[in-house]
Amino acid sequence: MRQILYQAMQRMKPKMSAYDRGLFWCITLLLTIGLVMVYSSSIAMAEVDKDTGFNSSYFLMRHSAYLVVGVLAGFIAFNIPTEIWRRYAPALFILGIVLLILVLIPGIGREVNGSRRWLSLFVINLQPSELVKYFVVLYAADYSVRKNSSMTSTFVDSLTKVLLPLGVVMAIVGGLLLAEPDMGALIVVTAIAMGILFLAGFSWRIFAGLIMFLGGSFFALIISSPYRRARVLGFLDPWQDPYGKGYQLSHSLIAFGRGEFTGVGLGLSVEKNSPIYPKRILTF
Repeated sequence: MRQILYQAMQRMKPKMSAYDRGLFWCITLLLTIGLVMVYSSSIAMAEVDKDTGFNSSYFLMRHSAYLVVGVLAGFIAFNIPTEIWRRYAPALFILGIVLLILVLIPGIGREVNGSRRWLSLFVINLQPSELVKYFVVLYAADYSVRKNSSMTSTFVDSLTKVLLPLGVVMAIVGGLLLAEPDMGALIVVTAIAMGILFLAGFSWRIFAGLIMFLGGSFFALIISSPYRRARVLGFLDPWQDPYGKGYQLSHSLIAFGRGEFTGVGLGLSVEKNSPIYPKRILTF
């Protein structure tokens, strides 16, 4: 019996020769560029900060360590049969909800700058919303497979047997994310669920109505919250408060203005040196 199970697992196990080479090299390129950019942008800050031991390579080494852990985790996930992921998708999704609840409990969740989004693991801080994004991919894919017949049947079946149950579950996740608050994660999670429903062949009429409903809901969430509204207005006009809400965007525009599409050259940028620009230059 054990031999039969082993042979079945081997048949389900993905072969390295069957992986998507284009996707593999795109990911490799993005990871490599990201590593170079982390090093380039952090040298000046790392070598003058006592917390890094004045080591200019501090953030490069830390990012490289995270990169190795991530690649190893991805390799392990790749070698786990798809059927196992599908079987445990609901359990993992429930685990994600439990983690989102734990992060809101005082004394367990860690609060930073008014947001309670992290669980302390002593060595590192875990952000449950990042795991939930992955769990939503698995759950939505499994859900689409189980409800496939209802998706392609009548309008009423698609609405009552597919959309409403999933909508209730996603509303629970959304409420927990907003309680942190983390609207950015909510938007990503919603986009993931919507994308998988679309790929699964969900009714385009309901899908179009759902897009309009969600668009109106997110708009209402933004205008009903002062800090969200301020962030959106700061994005639309960063020069109104270039040293506050618009700092990041205004300095990215300055960097783009200096180097345009090709840049000024690796290591030659000035934004990483934290330059102090006169107010009159920032408001031209």
